Amino acid sequence: MTRNTPSYTQPLKLYRTPLLTHPSKQSENISTLSAEKQEPFKTPVPSPYPGWSIENTKPLPYRAFRYGPKYNVTMGLRSIQPEEWIELDNQFPKYHAEKAARIAERGPKCVATHPDAYPAAMELLQELADYLPGRYPTLFKRTAVGIDNIWSGESFNIVETPLKEDPMAICARLVQDDLALMIEKPDGQYYLLAGAVLLAGFWRLSDKYGMSLADIHYSGDVPHFKEKLETGMMKFFKRLRCETFYTRNNYFIQVDDALAWSWSIGSEDEPTVSWATAEKDKPINNHWFRSERQSLRRLPKTGAVCFTIRTYFLPVTDMASEDYVPGRLASAVRSWDGHVSVYKGKEKYGNVLLDYLDKEHEKQVSSGLQLDKEDEVRKYPW
Repeated sequence: MTRNTPSYTQPLKLYRTPLLTHPSKQSENISTLSAEKQEPFKTPVPSPYPGWSIENTKPLPYRAFRYGPKYNVTMGLRSIQPEEWIELDNQFPKYHAEKAARIAERGPKCVATHPDAYPAAMELLQELADYLPGRYPTLFKRTAVGIDNIWSGESFNIVETPLKEDPMAICARLVQDDLALMIEKPDGQYYLLAGAVLLAGFWRLSDKYGMSLADIHYSGDVPHFKEKLETGMMKFFKRLRCETFYTRNNYFIQVDDALAWSWSIGSEDEPTVSWATAEKDKPINNHWFRSERQSLRRLPKTGAVCFTIRTYFLPVTDMASEDYVPGRLASAVRSWDGHVSVYKGKEKYGNVLLDYLDKEHEKQVSSGLQLDKEDEVRKYPW
């Protein structure tokens, strides 16, 4: 892909609450969304995650695919409570180590903050420093100058300036998610102006940095974006309120075991990558299920829209041992239309994957699995 970064000759107008903006200046700094944004909002202190342990809390088993025959293209948003914003589990050490290595090795290719987004990046860092010790008190401790990671021994001073590194890099070290900040410019469009995209697998921050929300999706050839997603997505961004948090899920099949970058689609440093380079019909033990749990919220002081992107990653063979999963996943894959199939690389693995899933489903049915009871056992997105 060719990087398409617009010039930044005009400063952004960030959202301000009345507490941060002089009344006589509010009209200059608040966009058309101002009527919805003037009431101050403070993210509530979350209750501790019940029984959370860095040794024993397993990743949540998202299985965000539905039976066919129709594959519905929607934003798939669900509202969540603010305390559910960030999900951590016993894979934190692995993700933390891989992120640290990526920051050291690839730096600005994966982490960047445009000057116009720096206030939003600092706000996100402050939000995490306030949220994480409340939600995960055995892992994080709030300090007078920032936040400590009890497990790793890291201390982050977020008060002393300049910071030791990009604020988005610090944010990335605190969570298992990738992070992106969308900033509204005077043209009313939202632009990706800050991010820490370290474990995304199939896309690179350097390809998308500086792009508008629409161009991000067009450049990625997201199926049916224009006719089914664009209008609703733009309206959603305009109407998103600080106090309402959302989540959504997606899923992909990957034919290598690399969490950070799926090398099957090409080298991470090649200008263009695609499924064309992937080996076809690899044995099933090379098939991995990659699922993203994304959260979306508007930061209250700057008005930036924050994406968190948590990747869950496991072998298809592990997941297929779960009741109902192989049959439902096979049906979902068969429901992909031509555009979705190309986007997800089905031609490279579909035959092997579906043959395996069908056999696993048949085994479950032969063992007495009651198909009509599935809704009583597991519902979307599980």
